[in-house]
Amino acid sequence: MRETWRAHAVVSEQHWPQRPPCLVHLGQKGLSCLSSLRVPPPYSVMQTATATQAKALLAGHSTAQARQHQARAAAQVRALIARNAGKQVDLTGKVALIAGIGDASGYGWAIAKELANAGATIVIGTWPPVLKLFQMSLKKKATDEARKLDDGSLMEISKVYPLDAVYDTPEDVPEDVKNNKRYKGVGAFTIQEVVDQVKEDYGKVDILVHSLANGPEVTKPLLETSRAGYLAASSASAYSMVSMVSRFAPIMAPGSSVVSLSYMAAERTIPGYGGGMSSAKAQLESDTRTLAWEAGRKYGIRVNTISAGPLKSRAASAIGGDGEKTFIERAIDYSAANAPLSKDLYARSEERRVGKECRSR
Repeated sequence: MRETWRAHAVVSEQHWPQRPPCLVHLGQKGLSCLSSLRVPPPYSVMQTATATQAKALLAGHSTAQARQHQARAAAQVRALIARNAGKQVDLTGKVALIAGIGDASGYGWAIAKELANAGATIVIGTWPPVLKLFQMSLKKKATDEARKLDDGSLMEISKVYPLDAVYDTPEDVPEDVKNNKRYKGVGAFTIQEVVDQVKEDYGKVDILVHSLANGPEVTKPLLETSRAGYLAASSASAYSMVSMVSRFAPIMAPGSSVVSLSYMAAERTIPGYGGGMSSAKAQLESDTRTLAWEAGRKYGIRVNTISAGPLKSRAASAIGGDGEKTFIERAIDYSAANAPLSKDLYARSEERRVGKECRSR
Protein backbone atom coordinates (compact mmCIF):
# COMPACT_ATOMS: atom_id res chain seq x y z
CA MET A 1 0.00 0.00 0.00
CA ARG A 2 1.37 3.38 -1.00
CA GLU A 3 0.85 6.60 0.87
CA THR A 4 1.80 10.24 0.37
CA TRP A 5 4.55 11.46 2.70
CA ARG A 6 5.15 15.07 3.57
CA ALA A 7 8.58 16.08 4.79
CA HIS A 8 9.10 18.75 7.44
CA ALA A 9 12.36 20.43 8.43
CA VAL A 10 12.50 22.80 11.37
CA VAL A 11 15.05 25.55 10.85
CA SER A 12 16.21 27.63 13.80
CA GLU A 13 16.14 31.35 13.01
CA GLN A 14 19.45 32.03 14.69
CA HIS A 15 21.34 30.12 12.00
CA TRP A 16 20.16 32.28 9.11
CA PRO A 17 21.78 35.53 7.94
CA GLN A 18 18.38 36.83 6.87
CA ARG A 19 14.92 36.18 8.20
CA PRO A 20 13.57 32.89 6.84
CA PRO A 21 10.44 31.09 7.89
CA CYS A 22 10.98 28.91 10.95
CA LEU A 23 9.32 25.96 9.27
CA VAL A 24 10.19 24.73 5.82
CA HIS A 25 7.24 22.60 4.71
CA LEU A 26 8.18 20.31 1.87
CA GLY A 27 4.62 19.26 1.16
CA GLN A 28 2.24 20.00 -1.68
CA LYS A 29 1.47 23.49 -0.38
CA GLY A 30 4.98 23.91 0.94
CA LEU A 31 6.74 24.15 -2.41
CA SER A 32 5.93 27.83 -2.77
CA CYS A 33 7.21 28.42 0.74
CA LEU A 34 10.43 26.64 -0.15
CA SER A 35 10.94 28.66 -3.30
CA SER A 36 10.54 31.88 -1.32
CA LEU A 37 13.41 31.09 1.02
CA ARG A 38 15.79 34.02 1.02
CA VAL A 39 19.11 32.23 0.69
CA PRO A 40 22.22 33.40 -1.15
CA PRO A 41 22.61 32.33 -4.84
CA PRO A 42 25.27 29.67 -4.09
CA TYR A 43 22.59 27.64 -2.32
CA SER A 44 19.93 27.84 -5.02
CA VAL A 45 20.87 24.34 -6.14
CA MET A 46 19.75 23.12 -2.72
CA GLN A 47 16.31 24.61 -3.30
CA THR A 48 15.95 22.83 -6.62
CA ALA A 49 17.14 19.50 -5.30
CA THR A 50 14.88 19.61 -2.28
CA ALA A 51 11.88 20.68 -4.30
CA THR A 52 12.47 17.78 -6.67
CA GLN A 53 12.56 15.38 -3.74
CA ALA A 54 9.34 16.82 -2.37
CA LYS A 55 7.64 16.31 -5.72
CA ALA A 56 8.88 12.72 -5.76
CA LEU A 57 7.28 12.15 -2.39
CA LEU A 58 3.99 13.53 -3.61
CA ALA A 59 4.16 11.19 -6.59
CA GLY A 60 3.42 8.31 -4.24
CA HIS A 61 6.56 6.47 -3.12
CA SER A 62 6.51 3.89 -0.37
CA THR A 63 6.93 5.03 3.21
CA ALA A 64 10.52 3.72 3.34
CA GLN A 65 11.47 5.56 0.15
CA ALA A 66 9.78 8.69 1.37
CA ARG A 67 11.72 8.52 4.60
CA GLN A 68 14.97 8.23 2.66
CA HIS A 69 14.04 11.32 0.67
CA GLN A 70 13.12 13.09 3.89
CA ALA A 71 16.47 12.19 5.46
CA ARG A 72 18.35 13.51 2.43
CA ALA A 73 16.33 16.75 2.48
CA ALA A 74 16.98 17.21 6.20
CA ALA A 75 20.70 16.59 5.68
CA GLN A 76 20.81 19.28 3.00
CA VAL A 77 19.03 21.73 5.28
CA ARG A 78 21.50 20.99 8.09
CA ALA A 79 24.41 21.52 5.70
CA LEU A 80 22.96 24.87 4.65
CA ILE A 81 22.56 25.86 8.30
CA ALA A 82 26.16 24.89 9.06
CA ARG A 83 27.49 26.94 6.16
CA ASN A 84 25.49 29.99 7.19
CA ALA A 85 26.43 29.63 10.85
CA GLY A 86 29.99 30.66 10.06
CA LYS A 87 28.98 33.82 8.27
CA GLN A 88 29.58 37.23 9.82
CA VAL A 89 26.50 38.64 11.53
CA ASP A 90 25.56 42.14 10.39
CA LEU A 91 24.35 44.28 13.30
CA THR A 92 24.72 47.59 11.51
CA GLY A 93 22.15 50.05 12.83
CA LYS A 94 21.58 48.03 16.02
CA VAL A 95 22.17 49.56 19.44
CA ALA A 96 23.80 47.28 22.02
CA LEU A 97 23.92 48.22 25.69
CA ILE A 98 26.36 46.21 27.78
CA ALA A 99 25.84 46.74 31.50
CA GLY A 100 28.64 45.95 33.90
CA ILE A 101 31.87 46.92 32.12
CA GLY A 102 34.45 48.60 34.33
CA ASP A 103 37.72 47.85 32.56
CA ALA A 104 39.15 46.51 29.32
CA SER A 105 39.04 42.88 30.38
CA GLY A 106 36.46 40.32 31.32
CA TYR A 107 33.41 39.01 29.53
CA GLY A 108 31.57 42.32 29.25
CA TRP A 109 34.40 43.98 27.33
CA ALA A 110 34.85 40.95 25.07
CA ILE A 111 31.13 40.85 24.31
CA ALA A 112 31.20 44.54 23.42
CA LYS A 113 34.05 43.87 20.97
CA GLU A 114 32.23 41.00 19.30
CA LEU A 115 29.12 43.11 18.83
CA ALA A 116 31.26 45.98 17.53
CA ASN A 117 32.88 43.57 15.06
CA ALA A 118 29.40 42.94 13.70
CA GLY A 119 28.72 46.65 13.29
CA ALA A 120 26.57 47.39 16.35
CA THR A 121 26.61 50.78 18.07
CA ILE A 122 28.15 50.15 21.48
CA VAL A 123 26.94 51.87 24.64
CA ILE A 124 28.08 50.85 28.09
CA GLY A 125 26.68 51.00 31.61
CA THR A 126 29.39 51.33 34.27
CA TRP A 127 29.19 51.22 38.06
CA PRO A 128 29.51 54.86 39.26
CA PRO A 129 32.41 54.29 41.72
CA VAL A 130 34.68 53.13 38.85
CA LEU A 131 33.25 55.35 36.11
CA LYS A 132 35.99 57.99 36.10
CA LEU A 133 38.77 55.41 36.20
CA PHE A 134 37.18 53.55 33.29
CA GLN A 135 36.74 56.70 31.23
CA MET A 136 40.36 57.68 31.86
CA SER A 137 41.58 54.23 30.83
CA LEU A 138 39.78 54.53 27.49
CA LYS A 139 41.90 57.57 26.65
CA LYS A 140 45.20 55.79 27.27
CA LYS A 141 47.28 54.34 24.46
CA ALA A 142 47.72 51.19 26.54
CA THR A 143 44.03 50.41 25.99
CA ASP A 144 44.27 50.60 22.18
CA GLU A 145 45.34 46.98 21.87
CA ALA A 146 42.32 45.85 23.91
CA ARG A 147 40.07 47.96 21.67
CA LYS A 148 41.41 46.49 18.43
CA LEU A 149 38.75 44.77 16.31
CA ASP A 150 39.13 42.00 13.75
CA ASP A 151 39.69 44.46 10.90
CA GLY A 152 42.41 46.31 12.80
CA SER A 153 40.29 49.33 13.67
CA LEU A 154 39.61 50.39 17.26
CA MET A 155 36.27 49.76 18.90
CA GLU A 156 34.26 52.95 19.21
CA ILE A 157 32.20 53.33 22.37
CA SER A 158 29.35 55.66 21.54
CA LYS A 159 28.57 56.54 25.15
CA VAL A 160 29.25 55.40 28.71
CA TYR A 161 26.40 55.78 31.19
CA PRO A 162 26.81 55.58 34.96
CA LEU A 163 24.63 52.67 36.08
CA ASP A 164 24.04 51.14 39.48
CA ALA A 165 21.58 48.32 38.86
CA VAL A 166 20.78 48.00 42.56
CA TYR A 167 18.52 51.06 42.24
CA ASP A 168 15.47 51.15 39.98
CA THR A 169 14.48 54.82 40.36
CA PRO A 170 15.95 57.95 42.03
CA GLU A 171 13.56 57.46 44.95
CA ASP A 172 15.28 54.17 45.76
CA VAL A 173 18.70 55.75 46.33
CA PRO A 174 19.51 56.26 50.06
CA GLU A 175 20.80 59.65 51.20
CA ASP A 176 24.18 58.24 52.20
CA VAL A 177 24.70 56.96 48.65
CA LYS A 178 23.61 60.25 47.10
CA ASN A 179 26.12 62.08 49.28
CA ASN A 180 28.90 59.55 48.78
CA LYS A 181 31.87 61.14 47.02
CA ARG A 182 32.08 58.17 44.64
CA TYR A 183 28.58 58.97 43.34
CA LYS A 184 28.65 62.75 43.44
CA GLY A 185 28.88 64.44 40.07
CA VAL A 186 28.32 61.31 37.94
CA GLY A 187 24.77 62.26 37.01
CA ALA A 188 21.67 60.04 36.85
CA PHE A 189 22.56 56.38 37.47
CA THR A 190 19.44 54.36 38.35
CA ILE A 191 18.06 51.81 35.89
CA GLN A 192 15.03 53.88 34.89
CA GLU A 193 17.14 57.02 34.46
CA VAL A 194 19.49 55.17 32.13
CA VAL A 195 16.51 53.83 30.17
CA ASP A 196 15.23 57.37 29.77
CA GLN A 197 18.65 58.64 28.64
CA VAL A 198 19.13 55.84 26.14
CA LYS A 199 15.66 56.43 24.73
CA GLU A 200 16.43 60.12 24.30
CA ASP A 201 19.89 59.48 22.79
CA TYR A 202 19.16 56.48 20.55
CA GLY A 203 15.43 55.88 20.62
CA LYS A 204 15.83 52.15 21.24
CA VAL A 205 17.95 49.23 22.40
CA ASP A 206 18.24 46.12 20.21
CA ILE A 207 20.66 44.12 22.36
CA LEU A 208 20.81 44.25 26.14
CA VAL A 209 23.65 42.45 27.92
CA HIS A 210 23.52 41.94 31.69
CA SER A 211 27.16 41.41 32.62
CA LEU A 212 27.14 42.43 36.25
CA ALA A 213 27.06 40.84 39.68
CA ASN A 214 28.09 41.73 43.19
CA GLY A 215 28.13 39.96 46.53
CA PRO A 216 29.58 42.00 49.42
CA GLU A 217 30.15 38.82 51.43
CA VAL A 218 31.27 36.57 48.57
CA THR A 219 34.36 35.48 50.51
CA LYS A 220 32.23 34.10 53.35
CA PRO A 221 30.81 30.57 53.38
CA LEU A 222 27.04 30.45 53.06
CA LEU A 223 26.80 29.35 56.71
CA GLU A 224 28.42 32.62 57.75
CA THR A 225 26.59 34.91 55.34
CA SER A 226 24.34 37.52 56.90
CA ARG A 227 20.80 38.18 55.74
CA ALA A 228 21.87 41.61 54.50
CA GLY A 229 24.79 40.14 52.53
CA TYR A 230 22.63 37.41 51.02
CA LEU A 231 19.90 39.81 49.93
CA ALA A 232 22.47 42.27 48.57
CA ALA A 233 23.92 39.53 46.32
CA SER A 234 20.44 38.64 45.11
CA SER A 235 19.54 42.27 44.46
CA ALA A 236 22.66 43.16 42.48
CA SER A 237 23.13 39.88 40.65
CA ALA A 238 19.62 38.56 39.99
CA TYR A 239 16.85 41.09 40.53
CA SER A 240 18.84 43.65 38.55
CA MET A 241 18.18 41.47 35.49
CA VAL A 242 14.43 41.40 36.20
CA SER A 243 14.33 45.16 36.59
CA MET A 244 16.41 45.82 33.47
CA VAL A 245 14.24 43.61 31.28
CA SER A 246 11.08 45.14 32.73
CA ARG A 247 12.25 48.70 32.14
CA PHE A 248 14.20 48.37 28.90
CA ALA A 249 11.71 46.11 27.13
CA PRO A 250 9.31 48.97 26.20
CA ILE A 251 12.09 50.53 24.06
CA MET A 252 13.16 47.21 22.51
CA ALA A 253 11.61 46.22 19.20
CA PRO A 254 10.21 42.70 18.65
CA GLY A 255 13.11 40.40 17.82
CA SER A 256 15.50 42.19 20.17
CA SER A 257 17.70 40.14 22.48
CA VAL A 258 18.63 40.10 26.17
CA VAL A 259 21.57 38.01 27.39
CA SER A 260 22.97 37.57 30.89
CA LEU A 261 25.96 35.67 32.27
CA SER A 262 25.56 32.89 34.80
CA TYR A 263 28.00 30.47 36.43
CA MET A 264 27.99 26.75 37.17
CA ALA A 265 27.63 27.48 40.91
CA ALA A 266 23.94 27.95 40.11
CA GLU A 267 23.59 24.18 39.95
CA ARG A 268 26.70 22.74 41.60
CA THR A 269 28.55 23.28 44.83
CA ILE A 270 31.57 25.52 44.24
CA PRO A 271 33.49 25.95 47.52
CA GLY A 272 34.70 29.51 47.92
CA TYR A 273 31.91 31.08 45.88
CA GLY A 274 29.98 32.25 48.89
CA GLY A 275 28.00 35.13 50.29
CA GLY A 276 24.82 33.93 48.59
CA MET A 277 26.31 34.33 45.10
CA SER A 278 25.56 30.72 44.12
CA SER A 279 21.94 31.32 45.14
CA ALA A 280 21.88 34.56 43.14
CA LYS A 281 23.08 32.76 40.01
CA ALA A 282 20.42 30.09 40.50
CA GLN A 283 17.82 32.86 40.77
CA LEU A 284 19.21 34.45 37.60
CA GLU A 285 18.77 31.23 35.65
CA SER A 286 15.29 30.61 37.01
CA ASP A 287 14.25 34.20 36.29
CA THR A 288 15.64 33.92 32.77
CA ARG A 289 13.25 31.09 31.98
CA THR A 290 10.28 33.05 33.31
CA LEU A 291 11.35 36.29 31.63
CA ALA A 292 11.84 34.48 28.33
CA TRP A 293 8.18 33.47 28.47
CA GLU A 294 6.74 36.71 29.79
CA ALA A 295 8.85 39.18 27.79
CA GLY A 296 8.59 36.98 24.73
CA ARG A 297 4.80 37.02 24.85
CA LYS A 298 4.44 40.67 25.85
CA TYR A 299 7.20 42.32 23.82
CA GLY A 300 8.42 39.70 21.35
CA ILE A 301 11.98 39.80 22.66
CA ARG A 302 14.33 36.92 23.47
CA VAL A 303 15.88 36.40 26.92
CA ASN A 304 18.77 33.97 27.43
CA THR A 305 21.62 33.37 29.84
CA ILE A 306 25.02 31.80 29.20
CA SER A 307 26.82 29.84 31.90
CA ALA A 308 30.42 30.84 31.37
CA GLY A 309 33.50 29.06 32.62
CA PRO A 310 36.06 30.39 35.14
CA LEU A 311 37.85 33.47 33.78
CA LYS A 312 40.54 35.33 35.70
CA SER A 313 38.97 38.74 35.39
CA ARG A 314 39.66 41.57 37.81
CA ALA A 315 36.31 41.05 39.53
CA ALA A 316 36.85 37.30 39.90
CA SER A 317 40.37 37.82 41.24
CA ALA A 318 38.98 40.11 43.93
CA ILE A 319 37.08 37.22 45.54
CA GLY A 320 40.28 36.23 47.33
CA GLY A 321 41.35 32.77 48.40
CA ASP A 322 43.16 30.63 50.93
CA GLY A 323 46.47 32.46 50.85
CA GLU A 324 48.27 30.40 48.25
CA LYS A 325 45.82 30.90 45.39
CA THR A 326 42.75 32.98 44.77
CA PHE A 327 39.34 31.39 44.32
CA ILE A 328 39.41 31.90 40.56
CA GLU A 329 42.90 30.41 40.23
CA ARG A 330 41.75 27.25 42.02
CA ALA A 331 38.63 27.13 39.82
CA ILE A 332 40.76 27.38 36.69
CA ASP A 333 43.11 24.64 37.94
CA TYR A 334 40.14 22.37 38.65
CA SER A 335 38.67 22.94 35.19
CA ALA A 336 42.02 22.28 33.53
CA ALA A 337 42.41 19.02 35.45
CA ASN A 338 38.86 17.73 34.88
CA ALA A 339 37.48 19.19 31.67
CA PRO A 340 37.23 16.79 28.67
CA LEU A 341 39.06 19.36 26.53
CA SER A 342 41.71 20.96 28.68
CA LYS A 343 42.00 24.39 27.09
CA ASP A 344 42.64 27.77 28.63
CA LEU A 345 39.52 29.93 28.69
CA TYR A 346 39.63 33.43 27.33
CA ALA A 347 36.88 36.03 27.25
CA ARG A 348 36.92 35.68 23.46
CA SER A 349 35.43 32.20 23.81
CA GLU A 350 32.26 33.49 25.46
CA GLU A 351 31.94 36.60 23.31
CA ARG A 352 31.41 34.36 20.27
CA ARG A 353 28.60 32.54 22.04
CA VAL A 354 26.95 35.77 23.10
CA GLY A 355 27.26 37.09 19.55
CA LYS A 356 25.26 34.11 18.33
CA GLU A 357 22.56 34.71 20.95
CA CYS A 358 22.29 38.34 19.82
CA ARG A 359 21.87 37.68 16.09
CA SER A 360 19.54 40.11 14.41
CA ARG A 361 16.31 38.69 13.10
